[in-house]
Amino acid sequence: LVLSFFDQFLSPTFLGIPLIAVALALPWVMFPALPSQWLPNRQLLLQSWFINRFTQQLLLPLNTGGHKWALLFASLMLFLITLNMLGLLPYTFTPTTQLSLNLGLAVPLWLATVIIGLRNQTTVALGHLLPEGTPTPLIPVLVIIETISLFIRPLALGVRLTANLTAGHLLIQLIATAAFVLLPLMPTVAALTAVLLLLLTLLEVAVAMIQAYVFVLLLSLYLQENI
Repeated sequence: LVLSFFDQFLSPTFLGIPLIAVALALPWVMFPALPSQWLPNRQLLLQSWFINRFTQQLLLPLNTGGHKWALLFASLMLFLITLNMLGLLPYTFTPTTQLSLNLGLAVPLWLATVIIGLRNQTTVALGHLLPEGTPTPLIPVLVIIETISLFIRPLALGVRLTANLTAGHLLIQLIATAAFVLLPLMPTVAALTAVLLLLLTLLEVAVAMIQAYVFVLLLSLYLQENI
């Protein structure tokens, strides 16, 4: 029994055990392993093409020092896309609607980029806190503002992903509920609502892919600033 539209975002449990670990492990089960033969199947070819194209696009603004992050970024991209897409299926749970999970991904990766910048080029990393040519009276204020904006970055990463997916799922549930309620009363309006629901679902598929790409892209831009 669904008591609230927000109940769909509660982590499912079985015998008191949270099943979020199953949801997080599911993407890796779905990806096929490399075969022993020379010629792979079409699914592996499509998967390899996607990973290569995405990695090339992501590493364009990065110098050579950032290329060692390619495997991490590609894995994170596949992980987020699969979680977001699986969450659009009926009777499923979307872990990326949980702010705790998204912050758990965003904070350590953002902190790693900051630590790399402070270790490799301390002066340049600290120089980002004060734009060149700043008037002397504004220096303390700008340093505080830039420091706050630096620490807001991981929060913005997590909140952006959570808010977009949560809003999309709520809209889908609201419109689906309206279509079921209107079906016996006004079938024509219900049919139009169902068409709108179909279009919104297609939009959410695009949002699921775009938000995963934006999450990884912003991390790569933060890395570029520190290498």
